[in-house]
Amino acid sequence: VGVVTSSQSQIKDLFGLFCMVTLNLIALLANTGVMVAIARAPHLKRFAFVCHLCAVDLLCAILLMPLGIISSSPFFGTIVFTVLECQVYIFLNVFLICLSILTITAISVERYFYIVHPMRYEVKMTINLAIGVMLLIWVKSVLLAVVTLFGWPAYGPQSSIAAAHCSLHATHSRLRGVFAVLFSVVCFLAPAVVIFAVYCAVYKVARSAALQQAPAVPTWANSSPAKDRSDSINSQTTIITTTRTLPQRLSPERAFSGGKAAMTLVFIVGQFLVCWLPYFIFHLQMSLTGSMQSPGDLEEAVTWLAYSSFAVNPFFYGLLNRQIREELVKFRRCCLTQPAELGASSQEGSFQENFLQFIQRTTNAAETRSNCANSSPQPSTNHTVDQVNKIPGQIPEE
Repeated sequence: VGVVTSSQSQIKDLFGLFCMVTLNLIALLANTGVMVAIARAPHLKRFAFVCHLCAVDLLCAILLMPLGIISSSPFFGTIVFTVLECQVYIFLNVFLICLSILTITAISVERYFYIVHPMRYEVKMTINLAIGVMLLIWVKSVLLAVVTLFGWPAYGPQSSIAAAHCSLHATHSRLRGVFAVLFSVVCFLAPAVVIFAVYCAVYKVARSAALQQAPAVPTWANSSPAKDRSDSINSQTTIITTTRTLPQRLSPERAFSGGKAAMTLVFIVGQFLVCWLPYFIFHLQMSLTGSMQSPGDLEEAVTWLAYSSFAVNPFFYGLLNRQIREELVKFRRCCLTQPAELGASSQEGSFQENFLQFIQRTTNAAETRSNCANSSPQPSTNHTVDQVNKIPGQIPEE
């Protein structure tokens, strides 16, 4: 029985190590790919915040995830950290996690203003503002991570800590309870509330676009300025105007479009909660109870469920965008000198695409039907304006 138990334990440890290494490799490749695609294409420079998120997640894949493998895997159980090395690991943990989550929050707020307040966004969203927001995120993350360095008891120069015991909740600091609450509020609770609120507001806009019979042409698709667009969501005029009344019966296409908007909301918010909610609940509970011994398997599970966000983020915020995928296909063709099928990528659509692309597809479809009825199509308007608008972090239209 002892031999069988030992064999099963080794298989479990090998499987866990395989999963951790696989997540690390995916994070390295996916984030690098999105950054390369954005850097190569001038018209993708508007993805400033997405590129920043991929850069942060790439740092996590290079610095944080390998240390997490050493700390979590039983195959590295004999490795010990000095007190300084343990402090650096905990500092990087808090610093990089805070950077990634706050960048996701910035992307959500940016999309909210781009869709709900387009006039205000076009005026105020400049490259200086984007750089200022990124610097603010870095400063806030550094200040929060520095808190982990205070309150440690005095250790001798030869003091060491087992790698498995160098955990966020076991910081050996007298201030760990206060820090756990501060860390959970700043890096999870407040961002979760903001992300949920802004995506719910964007979902309402997307749902309204699906319910309207003929949405108005947005500013980026019309050469003349819209007269009835509103600068505020609280004004009496909505940003989605219509010249007809609501249909009594929704077509299957519009009903499905509203469903896609709901699915997008579920995927984005659900992915954030699934990855980070167990992590913060676990460390908050362990820090407040004062327990220094934690269940190893549970801690490894919640830690790597949170770290999986670094591998998933480039897919949700980068690779699901059609233009980034096309740039990666072109880059692959240049590297391998093989013909690539760009037509299938151009026509490919995914219901997980962001809300802005969904609204643009709905609006452009209505515009096409209107133009066909009036026999005056203008096929090049969207392309021309898309080349003019070079706003950092802006999501390009589909």
